[in-house]
Amino acid sequence: MSALPSSPFAEHVGKHPGEPNVMDPALIGDPFRGYGALREQGPVVRGRFMDDSPVWLVTRFEEVRQVLRDQRFVNNPVSSALGDALQQSPRDRMMDMMGFPEHLRVYLAGSILNNDAPDHTRLRRLVSRAFTARKITALRPRVEQIADELLARLPEHAEDGVVDLIQHFSYPLPITVICELVGIPEADRPLWRKWGADLVSLEPKRLGRTFPAMIDHIHELIRERRGALTDDLLSELIQTHDDDGSRLSDVEMVTMVLTLVLAGHETTAHLIANGTAALLTHPDQLRLLRDDPALLPRAVHELMRWCGPVHMTQLRYASEDIELSGTQLRKGDAVQLILVSANYDPRHYTDPDRLDLTRHPAGHAENHVGFGHGPHYCLGASLARQEGEVAFGKLLARFPEVSLGVEPEQLERLPLPGNWRLAALPLRLG
Repeated sequence: MSALPSSPFAEHVGKHPGEPNVMDPALIGDPFRGYGALREQGPVVRGRFMDDSPVWLVTRFEEVRQVLRDQRFVNNPVSSALGDALQQSPRDRMMDMMGFPEHLRVYLAGSILNNDAPDHTRLRRLVSRAFTARKITALRPRVEQIADELLARLPEHAEDGVVDLIQHFSYPLPITVICELVGIPEADRPLWRKWGADLVSLEPKRLGRTFPAMIDHIHELIRERRGALTDDLLSELIQTHDDDGSRLSDVEMVTMVLTLVLAGHETTAHLIANGTAALLTHPDQLRLLRDDPALLPRAVHELMRWCGPVHMTQLRYASEDIELSGTQLRKGDAVQLILVSANYDPRHYTDPDRLDLTRHPAGHAENHVGFGHGPHYCLGASLARQEGEVAFGKLLARFPEVSLGVEPEQLERLPLPGNWRLAALPLRLG
C-alpha cells in the first residue's frame, strides 16, 4: 500500500529524517506496527503533519487521554488563546494546497469539531438532546427494522455468490439512520455517500467539486424545510436560528448539518465493515459471540479498540507552554493524538495485539479512546455503538454460515492517513 498518488502532500514524505510524516506509506499501510514503533520511542515524538509542518505525535494511552481532557490544548488554530503564536495553521495551509475557495473556508472553521469552549459547549448543547440515552434507546427498533430490510435484500446483490457488505449494508444502515434523524430526504442520501468519499480522499479535484456542492445543497435544504418544518433535528436547528440568531448563526447551522451527517455515517460504516472482517478471521471470537449474543456491547468496544476506523484526531494546539511527559511544548505547537497506538499500548492493556471480546468488563467505563475522551468525546458514540450491536447481531443471526468471499490478504484498504477503511468487503452469505 502506498500514499495517495494524487495527493499534494505525498511529496513531503522523507524530507526530515527522524521526523516521521503522517503521509509516510509505512504508517498508512501498517499503522499498528508503524505507530507502535513510535510509541516505544516515547510518549511524545517529533513528527511532521501532511503539509510538512512540525507536529508533536502523542502515542501512549495515558498521555492521549491527558491531552484530550486538558482544555489548554485547543482545537481552533485561530483561537484568541493562541494570540499570534501561530502565524499560519496547518489547516489553512492544507486548504491553500487543496485550492479551497476563501469564501467557503468559514464553513470548515465554524464546525463544532473546530471550536472550543464556550462556542463548542453552546453548539454541542443545541444538538445533544437528539443523542440522549433515552432518545437512542427509543431509536433502536427503527435501527433494527432498517437492518432487517437491508439484510433481507442482501442476497439479491450477490454476484457469483459474493456480495459487498460495505455497499449494501454497512454504509446504507448508518446513513439511513442519521439522515432520518437529521432530516435528509431519502433521494439525497446517495449524494452524501459520494460526498463523504470525496472529502476523505484528499484529492484536490474531488474536493474542489464536492465541498461547494455540499454547502449549496444544505442551504437549499434549509430553504425548503423552513417552509414545512417537521419533527427532525434540521427543523429544530432552523427554529433555533430563526428564534435567536445569536444562539446559532447561519454558517453554524450549515456546518452542523454537514458535520452530523458525515460523522454520523462514515465512521460507523467502517466500524461495521472492519469489525465483520475481524470476526470472520478470528473464529474463536466469532464462536464466543454466536454462543453468547449478550457479549455484543463488550464486543463493539473491543472491535472499536482493535480495528476502529479512526486512527488519529484532528490537530490540537498548545495555548501556553506545557510540559507533557518530560517534553516541553511551546505555545502554538501543534499536537497530533495517535489513537491507534494508544489503543494498543501495552502499558494499559494486557496482550493488546490479541482480539478479545471479553476484554472490557460489562457496565464499566469505556476502556479505549476510539471515540475520543473529554469535552470533544464523540457526540454520536452511543448511536454508533447501538448500530454496531444491531449490525453484528443481526448479520450473524440471519446468515450463520457467512464467510469472507476472498482470502484475508486480498482485502484492499484505502491508503488514507489516520483512517483504517476497506475499499470493499466481499462476503459469501452461505
